[in-house]
Amino acid sequence: METKNPTALKSEKKPIFRELDADDPNAETTIIESLCMNCHKDGETRIFLTKIPHFKDVMLMSFECQHCGYQNNEIQNAGKIEDKGIKIVLTVKSVSDLNRQVVKSDYTSICIPHLDFEIPSQSQKGEVTTVEGIIDRSINGLESDQEHRRIENPEIAEQIEQFLKKLKALKVVDEPYKIIFEDISGNTNVQNPNMPLKDDDCEIHYFKRTTQQNHTLGMYTENEDAILHPINEEEYPLEEIAGDVMTFPTNCPECNSPCETNMMMTKIPHFKEVVIMATVCEICGHKTNEVKSGSGIEPEGVKIEVTVNGKEDFSRDLLKSETCHMSIPEIELEVGPTTLGGRFTTVEGVISAIRNQLGTSTALTGDSADPLIADKMAKFIQQLDDILQGNKRITLILNDPAGNSYIQSLSDDGLDDRLKITKYCRTFEQNEELGINDMKVDDY
Repeated sequence: METKNPTALKSEKKPIFRELDADDPNAETTIIESLCMNCHKDGETRIFLTKIPHFKDVMLMSFECQHCGYQNNEIQNAGKIEDKGIKIVLTVKSVSDLNRQVVKSDYTSICIPHLDFEIPSQSQKGEVTTVEGIIDRSINGLESDQEHRRIENPEIAEQIEQFLKKLKALKVVDEPYKIIFEDISGNTNVQNPNMPLKDDDCEIHYFKRTTQQNHTLGMYTENEDAILHPINEEEYPLEEIAGDVMTFPTNCPECNSPCETNMMMTKIPHFKEVVIMATVCEICGHKTNEVKSGSGIEPEGVKIEVTVNGKEDFSRDLLKSETCHMSIPEIELEVGPTTLGGRFTTVEGVISAIRNQLGTSTALTGDSADPLIADKMAKFIQQLDDILQGNKRITLILNDPAGNSYIQSLSDDGLDDRLKITKYCRTFEQNEELGINDMKVDDY
């Protein structure tokens, strides 16, 4: 699909992507004339910005040539590249799992270990599809040249025929099998049919990109080697930084307009130093608050459990780092580290943040809202409201492999009777997510 003349519009909207608003119910489809890659005549590309529930804004593009009938559908991320890559391991146990919606980017590789089958990254365009759609596309791709193979190389054609039978058997789901999605851009998502509850059949892991992977995404850093050198404490004394607000230019994570981020280092009593960053965009009004540890990764992970049983517990200070998993067993709630990011708030504040995030989800009000999921979400939000009103006793659990999360004790001497802190040794997989296994700190 190639754009021939982006200004030749057949709708009244201008061809400026940033003018498309995913939250605007009156948003129109932009139509532009494009050159068909099949017959090289003029066709039409339709562009529409929409929001995928529990995921993000995406740009859908659909091309159709009226002359030869050629069609092509693509999806592009309408936001930024994520800070980390993502690896999703889906266990397909029943035919219903084949209907899960999958959002994949250009950089998504797909692997089915059961068949030793892999679709390499950048071999296909990004798309919104289903698990069954991915299998069907693979089958169609292998079947397309079978007639020629039978004539030119019957032996290879027979091997592919046998493999096609195995691929088609995946759609019957006689036995469970895994599909692994790995995306260095972090813009891949597999639908959770149990939302807002945890998806037990889908494991999600985040990983730090290598320098080569950043280069593949077109991300380069000036003077990359200089980043490896430690900060000269004589040149930048900690005492001068702590307590002072520092401001530096950045781009808005929502609209990408230039804005400013305020940063301050402060110390949480009885805990450690943290860096608080706040960004406000004057263009779109988007606000972000983020907290990062000012002292690196702890030698051990930490699991903090607090029983919330009244207003006194709601007022506890709480630090959730960007590596912390949060859960409330009584309502089967599990929140991954990237959902809320790092933040310094209270117990009430973090529960309210979850409630507000779910309350504004397009799963409740969007055009693609599923009535069954919307009903489940509404009931789940009501449970959160009951908790915030003090009508339900819960246990709030923070599990942070990096050891950088904290909940305030109400006792002046150690832990109070409703707070429990357990430190543990990290697993190899947890160290892998934190990027510790390959970290080299000697001879620098």
